[in-house]
Amino acid sequence: MAFPQIKSKVGTSKQAGDAAEESALRHLQQAGLRLLERNYRTPGRGGGEIDLIMRTPDGTTVFIEVRQRANASHGGAAASISATKQRRIIFAARHYLTRLREPPPCRFDVVLLEDDRIEWLPAAFDAD
Repeated sequence: MAFPQIKSKVGTSKQAGDAAEESALRHLQQAGLRLLERNYRTPGRGGGEIDLIMRTPDGTTVFIEVRQRANASHGGAAASISATKQRRIIFAARHYLTRLREPPPCRFDVVLLEDDRIEWLPAAFDAD
């Protein structure tokens, strides 16, 4: 699925990131996921942030990292999700789940936006 070209030179990197998240959100909603939270952050310094928290029709809670790169010259969007970034996302997900009475089934997905493509990677990494 193509999405509108995001030109970070026109706006700030925050604006480009917001536009990428919006494209990812629309893509996932069209696939049947329902938005629970956007830009969930843990309190305090050194915590984590989750771009999108969504629920699948079967009740699975999905923690989604959205990555956008104009091109793949520096390894592409997927290469920008380091082990440290994954640990921060997992930390934030655990914090989010403590608010729930009974934790649902969960997974960690990644949505990559590069050039004029969007790629959704379900279960891109584990919390182990």
